[in-house]
Amino acid sequence: MLVDDHRALESVFREARTIIATHCEKEEVIRENTRIYKEKYGEDIPITAHPLIRSREACLLSSSEAVELAKETGADLHILHISTQNEIALFSDEEDITKKKITAEACVHHLWFSDEDYDKKGSLIKWNPAVKTRADRDSVRKAVKQNRIDILATDHAPHTLEEKQNKYLQAPSGGPLVQHAVPAYMEMVKDGIFSIEEVVQKTSHNVAERFKVKERGYIREGYWADLVLIDPNNPWTVNSSNLLYKCGWSPFDGIQFNSRIMATIASGNLVYEKGNILEKGGLRLEINR
Repeated sequence: MLVDDHRALESVFREARTIIATHCEKEEVIRENTRIYKEKYGEDIPITAHPLIRSREACLLSSSEAVELAKETGADLHILHISTQNEIALFSDEEDITKKKITAEACVHHLWFSDEDYDKKGSLIKWNPAVKTRADRDSVRKAVKQNRIDILATDHAPHTLEEKQNKYLQAPSGGPLVQHAVPAYMEMVKDGIFSIEEVVQKTSHNVAERFKVKERGYIREGYWADLVLIDPNNPWTVNSSNLLYKCGWSPFDGIQFNSRIMATIASGNLVYEKGNILEKGGLRLEINR
Protein backbone atom coordinates (compact mmCIF):
# COMPACT_ATOMS: atom_id res chain seq x y z
CA MET A 1 0.00 0.00 0.00
CA LEU A 2 1.19 3.49 -0.81
CA VAL A 3 1.87 5.34 2.43
CA ASP A 4 3.61 8.72 2.08
CA ASP A 5 2.13 10.68 4.98
CA HIS A 6 4.90 11.17 7.57
CA ARG A 7 2.57 10.88 10.58
CA ALA A 8 1.09 7.63 9.27
CA LEU A 9 4.56 6.27 8.60
CA GLU A 10 5.76 7.24 12.06
CA SER A 11 2.83 5.34 13.57
CA VAL A 12 3.66 2.25 11.51
CA PHE A 13 7.32 2.40 12.52
CA ARG A 14 6.47 2.79 16.22
CA GLU A 15 3.87 0.03 16.33
CA ALA A 16 5.22 -2.63 13.97
CA ARG A 17 6.26 -5.85 15.71
CA THR A 18 8.04 -7.34 12.74
CA ILE A 19 10.29 -6.18 9.89
CA ILE A 20 9.04 -3.18 7.90
CA ALA A 21 9.97 -3.78 4.25
CA THR A 22 9.70 -0.64 2.12
CA HIS A 23 9.84 0.36 -1.53
CA CYS A 24 11.28 3.89 -1.21
CA GLU A 25 10.37 6.54 -3.78
CA LYS A 26 8.94 9.96 -2.88
CA GLU A 27 5.57 10.28 -4.62
CA GLU A 28 5.37 14.07 -4.56
CA VAL A 29 8.67 14.28 -6.46
CA ILE A 30 7.50 11.72 -9.02
CA ARG A 31 4.17 13.49 -9.51
CA GLU A 32 5.89 16.83 -10.14
CA ASN A 33 8.42 15.30 -12.55
CA THR A 34 5.59 13.53 -14.41
CA ARG A 35 3.73 16.84 -14.73
CA ILE A 36 6.82 18.52 -16.21
CA TYR A 37 7.37 15.76 -18.78
CA LYS A 38 3.68 15.59 -19.72
CA GLU A 39 3.74 19.33 -20.41
CA LYS A 40 6.76 18.81 -22.67
CA TYR A 41 5.81 15.57 -24.46
CA GLY A 42 2.09 15.00 -23.87
CA GLU A 43 1.34 11.28 -24.05
CA ASP A 44 4.57 10.57 -25.95
CA ILE A 45 7.06 10.72 -23.07
CA PRO A 46 10.22 8.83 -24.13
CA ILE A 47 11.22 5.82 -22.04
CA THR A 48 14.61 7.48 -21.49
CA ALA A 49 12.81 9.95 -19.20
CA HIS A 50 11.87 7.19 -16.76
CA PRO A 51 14.96 7.53 -14.51
CA LEU A 52 14.51 11.30 -14.58
CA ILE A 53 10.85 11.12 -13.57
CA ARG A 54 11.42 8.45 -10.92
CA SER A 55 14.63 10.20 -10.03
CA ARG A 56 17.58 9.76 -7.70
CA GLU A 57 16.09 12.54 -5.57
CA ALA A 58 12.80 10.63 -5.23
CA CYS A 59 14.68 7.54 -4.04
CA LEU A 60 17.05 9.33 -1.66
CA LEU A 61 14.38 11.47 0.03
CA SER A 62 12.21 8.44 0.71
CA SER A 63 15.02 6.11 1.83
CA SER A 64 16.45 8.82 4.09
CA GLU A 65 13.06 9.36 5.70
CA ALA A 66 12.63 5.63 6.31
CA VAL A 67 16.11 5.23 7.82
CA GLU A 68 15.60 8.30 10.04
CA LEU A 69 12.26 6.94 11.27
CA ALA A 70 13.81 3.53 11.97
CA LYS A 71 16.59 5.10 14.01
CA GLU A 72 14.15 7.30 15.94
CA THR A 73 11.73 4.48 16.75
CA GLY A 74 14.05 1.48 16.94
CA ALA A 75 12.07 -0.25 14.17
CA ASP A 76 13.37 -3.19 12.16
CA LEU A 77 13.71 -1.82 8.59
CA HIS A 78 14.54 -3.50 5.29
CA ILE A 79 14.66 -1.28 2.19
CA LEU A 80 13.96 -3.05 -1.08
CA HIS A 81 15.64 -2.63 -4.49
CA ILE A 82 18.22 0.11 -3.95
CA SER A 83 19.04 1.74 -7.30
CA THR A 84 21.19 4.83 -6.67
CA GLN A 85 24.70 5.62 -5.53
CA ASN A 86 23.22 8.38 -3.34
CA GLU A 87 21.48 5.92 -1.02
CA ILE A 88 24.48 3.69 -0.26
CA ALA A 89 25.83 5.79 2.62
CA LEU A 90 22.56 5.29 4.53
CA PHE A 91 23.53 1.69 5.34
CA SER A 92 26.09 0.09 7.65
CA ASP A 93 28.93 -2.06 6.33
CA GLU A 94 28.59 -4.50 9.24
CA GLU A 95 29.10 -7.97 7.75
CA ASP A 96 26.95 -9.92 10.24
CA ILE A 97 23.34 -9.32 9.20
CA THR A 98 22.05 -10.54 12.57
CA LYS A 99 23.61 -7.43 14.16
CA LYS A 100 21.69 -5.03 11.91
CA LYS A 101 18.26 -3.45 12.38
CA ILE A 102 18.44 -1.53 9.08
CA THR A 103 19.23 -3.59 5.97
CA ALA A 104 19.02 -3.18 2.21
CA GLU A 105 18.46 -5.22 -0.94
CA ALA A 106 19.50 -4.93 -4.57
CA CYS A 107 17.82 -6.56 -7.55
CA VAL A 108 19.38 -8.30 -10.49
CA HIS A 109 18.14 -5.74 -13.04
CA HIS A 110 19.68 -2.79 -11.19
CA LEU A 111 22.96 -4.72 -11.06
CA TRP A 112 22.88 -5.66 -14.76
CA PHE A 113 21.25 -2.90 -16.84
CA SER A 114 21.85 0.86 -17.01
CA ASP A 115 20.15 3.80 -18.72
CA GLU A 116 22.33 3.04 -21.76
CA ASP A 117 20.03 0.06 -22.41
CA TYR A 118 16.75 2.02 -22.75
CA ASP A 119 17.29 2.75 -26.46
CA LYS A 120 17.46 -0.98 -27.25
CA LYS A 121 15.20 -2.48 -24.60
CA GLY A 122 12.60 0.29 -24.24
CA SER A 123 9.82 -0.32 -21.73
CA LEU A 124 10.96 -3.94 -21.31
CA ILE A 125 13.38 -2.56 -18.72
CA LYS A 126 10.88 -0.15 -17.19
CA TRP A 127 11.00 -0.89 -13.47
CA ASN A 128 10.27 1.03 -10.29
CA PRO A 129 12.68 2.20 -9.03
CA ALA A 130 14.05 2.99 -12.47
CA VAL A 131 17.24 1.56 -13.92
CA LYS A 132 19.60 4.53 -13.70
CA THR A 133 23.14 5.37 -14.80
CA ARG A 134 26.15 3.11 -15.16
CA ALA A 135 27.66 4.97 -12.18
CA ASP A 136 24.60 4.11 -10.08
CA ARG A 137 24.77 0.47 -11.16
CA ASP A 138 28.47 0.22 -10.38
CA SER A 139 27.99 1.90 -6.98
CA VAL A 140 25.27 -0.59 -6.04
CA ARG A 141 27.56 -3.44 -7.12
CA LYS A 142 30.30 -1.98 -4.91
CA ALA A 143 27.84 -1.71 -2.01
CA VAL A 144 27.18 -5.46 -2.27
CA LYS A 145 30.93 -6.04 -1.86
CA GLN A 146 31.02 -3.59 1.09
CA ASN A 147 28.12 -5.37 2.86
CA ARG A 148 26.02 -2.19 2.72
CA ILE A 149 23.68 -4.23 0.50
CA ASP A 150 22.74 -7.38 2.39
CA ILE A 151 20.40 -9.28 0.05
CA LEU A 152 20.28 -9.99 -3.70
CA ALA A 153 16.77 -10.43 -5.11
CA THR A 154 14.63 -10.26 -8.26
CA ASP A 155 11.41 -8.18 -7.92
CA HIS A 156 9.77 -10.60 -10.39
CA ALA A 157 6.69 -9.03 -12.09
CA PRO A 158 5.62 -10.94 -15.24
CA HIS A 159 3.50 -8.40 -17.13
CA THR A 160 2.44 -9.44 -20.62
CA LEU A 161 4.36 -8.26 -23.67
CA GLU A 162 1.21 -6.54 -24.92
CA GLU A 163 1.03 -4.49 -21.70
CA LYS A 164 4.71 -3.59 -21.84
CA GLN A 165 4.44 -2.34 -25.44
CA ASN A 166 2.05 0.46 -24.50
CA LYS A 167 3.17 4.09 -24.45
CA TYR A 168 5.30 5.17 -21.49
CA LEU A 169 2.52 6.26 -19.14
CA GLN A 170 0.40 3.17 -19.81
CA ALA A 171 3.17 0.55 -19.83
CA PRO A 172 3.37 -1.13 -16.39
CA SER A 173 6.65 -1.25 -14.51
CA GLY A 174 8.20 -4.64 -13.82
CA GLY A 175 9.30 -7.71 -15.70
CA PRO A 176 9.90 -11.48 -15.42
CA LEU A 177 13.20 -12.19 -13.68
CA VAL A 178 13.26 -15.39 -11.61
CA GLN A 179 14.38 -17.74 -14.40
CA HIS A 180 17.51 -15.77 -15.22
CA ALA A 181 18.53 -14.28 -11.87
CA VAL A 182 20.97 -17.05 -10.87
CA PRO A 183 22.61 -17.25 -14.34
CA ALA A 184 22.96 -13.44 -14.29
CA TYR A 185 24.54 -13.47 -10.83
CA MET A 186 26.84 -16.29 -11.94
CA GLU A 187 27.86 -14.19 -14.95
CA MET A 188 28.83 -11.43 -12.52
CA VAL A 189 30.91 -14.01 -10.64
CA LYS A 190 32.63 -14.97 -13.90
CA ASP A 191 33.33 -11.30 -14.61
CA GLY A 192 34.89 -10.84 -11.17
CA ILE A 193 32.19 -8.47 -9.91
CA PHE A 194 31.18 -10.77 -7.04
CA SER A 195 32.58 -13.95 -5.55
CA ILE A 196 30.40 -17.06 -5.59
CA GLU A 197 30.48 -16.97 -1.77
CA GLU A 198 28.99 -13.47 -1.81
CA VAL A 199 26.19 -14.56 -4.14
CA VAL A 200 25.36 -17.57 -1.94
CA GLN A 201 25.50 -15.42 1.22
CA LYS A 202 23.19 -12.76 -0.17
CA THR A 203 20.68 -14.91 -2.05
CA SER A 204 20.36 -17.60 0.62
CA HIS A 205 22.00 -17.29 4.04
CA ASN A 206 21.17 -13.61 4.64
CA VAL A 207 17.58 -14.02 3.45
CA ALA A 208 16.97 -16.80 5.96
CA GLU A 209 18.68 -14.86 8.75
CA ARG A 210 16.97 -11.53 8.10
CA PHE A 211 13.46 -12.89 7.77
CA LYS A 212 13.95 -15.67 10.34
CA VAL A 213 13.00 -18.41 7.88
CA LYS A 214 12.94 -21.74 9.67
CA GLU A 215 15.31 -24.52 8.53
CA ARG A 216 16.17 -23.04 5.13
CA GLY A 217 18.90 -20.98 3.50
CA TYR A 218 21.80 -23.34 4.32
CA ILE A 219 22.98 -26.82 3.37
CA ARG A 220 22.67 -28.38 6.81
CA GLU A 221 21.48 -31.65 8.25
CA GLY A 222 17.83 -31.32 9.22
CA TYR A 223 17.24 -28.36 6.90
CA TRP A 224 14.99 -28.47 3.84
CA ALA A 225 16.89 -29.08 0.59
CA ASP A 226 16.34 -25.97 -1.56
CA LEU A 227 19.11 -26.21 -4.14
CA VAL A 228 20.12 -25.25 -7.65
CA LEU A 229 22.69 -27.41 -9.43
CA ILE A 230 24.73 -25.26 -11.81
CA ASP A 231 27.10 -26.12 -14.65
CA PRO A 232 29.37 -23.03 -14.72
CA ASN A 233 30.77 -23.86 -18.18
CA ASN A 234 27.71 -24.51 -20.34
CA PRO A 235 27.03 -21.43 -22.51
CA TRP A 236 23.52 -20.69 -23.76
CA THR A 237 21.60 -17.73 -25.13
CA VAL A 238 18.24 -16.55 -23.83
CA ASN A 239 15.56 -16.76 -26.52
CA SER A 240 11.88 -17.57 -26.95
CA SER A 241 12.54 -21.31 -27.29
CA ASN A 242 13.97 -21.69 -23.77
CA LEU A 243 11.74 -19.33 -21.80
CA LEU A 244 9.66 -20.89 -19.02
CA TYR A 245 7.59 -17.77 -18.29
CA LYS A 246 3.89 -17.85 -19.14
CA CYS A 247 4.22 -14.20 -20.21
CA GLY A 248 6.58 -15.35 -23.00
CA TRP A 249 9.33 -12.71 -22.91
CA SER A 250 12.44 -11.73 -20.98
CA PRO A 251 14.49 -8.52 -20.64
CA PHE A 252 17.54 -10.81 -20.99
CA ASP A 253 16.49 -11.93 -24.49
CA GLY A 254 19.57 -12.31 -26.69
CA ILE A 255 22.03 -12.35 -23.78
CA GLN A 256 24.48 -15.25 -23.52
CA PHE A 257 25.11 -16.76 -20.11
CA ASN A 258 28.01 -19.11 -19.41
CA SER A 259 26.34 -20.88 -16.48
CA ARG A 260 23.32 -23.11 -16.88
CA ILE A 261 20.97 -24.40 -14.18
CA MET A 262 20.82 -28.16 -14.65
CA ALA A 263 18.41 -29.02 -11.84
CA THR A 264 16.39 -27.40 -9.08
CA ILE A 265 15.36 -29.06 -5.83
CA ALA A 266 12.62 -27.43 -3.73
CA SER A 267 11.78 -28.75 -0.27
CA GLY A 268 13.65 -31.94 -1.11
CA ASN A 269 11.77 -32.55 -4.39
CA LEU A 270 13.36 -32.49 -7.85
CA VAL A 271 11.17 -29.88 -9.58
CA TYR A 272 13.26 -28.93 -12.62
CA GLU A 273 15.83 -30.78 -14.70
CA LYS A 274 17.54 -29.92 -18.01
CA GLY A 275 14.88 -27.54 -19.30
CA ASN A 276 11.85 -29.41 -17.99
CA ILE A 277 9.60 -28.45 -15.09
CA LEU A 278 8.77 -31.77 -13.40
CA GLU A 279 6.39 -31.00 -10.53
CA LYS A 280 5.39 -28.49 -7.91
CA GLY A 281 7.46 -29.29 -4.84
CA GLY A 282 7.60 -26.14 -2.75
CA LEU A 283 6.11 -25.85 0.72
CA ARG A 284 4.96 -22.87 2.73
CA LEU A 285 7.84 -21.20 4.56
CA GLU A 286 7.76 -21.24 8.33
CA ILE A 287 9.04 -18.23 10.26
CA ASN A 288 10.74 -18.28 13.67
CA ARG A 289 9.00 -15.52 15.60
